Amino acid sequence: MHARYLPDVLHPGRADDQRVIHYQIVGLSLPWCAIMPGVPLTPDELLTTTRSVRKRLDLTRPVPLELVKECLEIALQAPNGGMRQGWHWIVVTDPQVRAQIGDFYRRSAEPYLASAAAADPNRGAGRGVMARVSSSSAYLAQHMGQVPVLVIPCITVRPAWPAGETQAGLWGSLLPAAWSYMLACRARGLGTAWTTLHLRYETEIAGLLGLPGDIRQGALIPTAYYTGGTFRPAARRPLADVLHVDHW
Repeated sequence: MHARYLPDVLHPGRADDQRVIHYQIVGLSLPWCAIMPGVPLTPDELLTTTRSVRKRLDLTRPVPLELVKECLEIALQAPNGGMRQGWHWIVVTDPQVRAQIGDFYRRSAEPYLASAAAADPNRGAGRGVMARVSSSSAYLAQHMGQVPVLVIPCITVRPAWPAGETQAGLWGSLLPAAWSYMLACRARGLGTAWTTLHLRYETEIAGLLGLPGDIRQGALIPTAYYTGGTFRPAARRPLADVLHVDHW
């Protein structure tokens, strides 16, 4: 497998180094960690323990830009419609810019979390899963701007997207790559979280970052080293409840 660094799709706010990196796979039986050194995980472990990390993001430890680039190199191998590769990756490390994005995120998250709590008064009570999710989400809302690296995956929309037309093909050409980035981070000892609440202020953030008019944002992924031990698979609905073979 050969991965080439593409300076025209990575925007870290500083000069690109135009590296070329080679990954050599000797055989298909190699464990994932043999390809991606870092956290020793099998493929199944990687896929089932890449969690949204919020309270455990280390806000004090810098993340090397080179490590983020390595993860993005992996992301560029994701599937995309027609091999158009219309993705772009905004990597925000500047403290002032991060703080401004964090403020937009907080302003969007606070009413969202309040409305969720009002709709389900038991959501934030006790020690259940949803209580923990609510607590950690509120924490991230207050600290997003302090996370060392913010990654915003974007995609080119050209021409303007027609109203009422399906967008599955468009976002299906970006979101798998964003998830690949998060998996690559996990394999290298970094924590991430999938968030989209900043999109309420997408226009303002686009202006802050100088995005062209045909570039749309797909997510906001805080990236940092994490504190504490490892992660476990999350509780999910049984497969039997959501599996439909041949018909509903």
